[in-house]
Amino acid sequence: MQKNRSIIIFLVKFFATYFILFGIYSFYLNKTQQKTDVFSCSPITKIVANHVQKVSKIMEYDTYVEQNTNELSMKFMLNGHYVSRIIEGCSSISIIILFLAFIIAFSGGIKATILFGLFGSALIYIVNVLRIIALSVMYYRFPEYEMVLHNLLFPAVIYGLTFVLWITWVKFYSKINKL
Repeated sequence: MQKNRSIIIFLVKFFATYFILFGIYSFYLNKTQQKTDVFSCSPITKIVANHVQKVSKIMEYDTYVEQNTNELSMKFMLNGHYVSRIIEGCSSISIIILFLAFIIAFSGGIKATILFGLFGSALIYIVNVLRIIALSVMYYRFPEYEMVLHNLLFPAVIYGLTFVLWITWVKFYSKINKL
């Protein structure tokens, strides 16, 4: 009976956290994106695009980003070529929400939860920026592999990282090991 109770508590905490955070993020997107005559991405999508540009310049790539006027995306230009678009889904916020819902559902101490949540979220964000750069460079060099890169290889990177963070959380910080 205790095992069923633990599963139910996990599911309630997970879905409550997920839907609350997702609802807040959806509200934010609805208030900050423009989808009328002039398209304009949300500030977080623009921030991600700017970080991608700044880090790629540090890596000595000739890049720039600009708002796409035909859709909700930021154009990522490499060596004067439009190689990729950065959309809301590229911001990593949805993955961070999923990550946070999991660690909150698998309770740990409040301090550990906050610190691991901040560390994990920052790490997911940083790896995501590097992932976008790598993906764009590979699009530029190997355009024939665009679908494989975008649909298989690079999602594995970000979801793989999230999975490793979850395993680390459960193994070292969650109270589940103390039951």
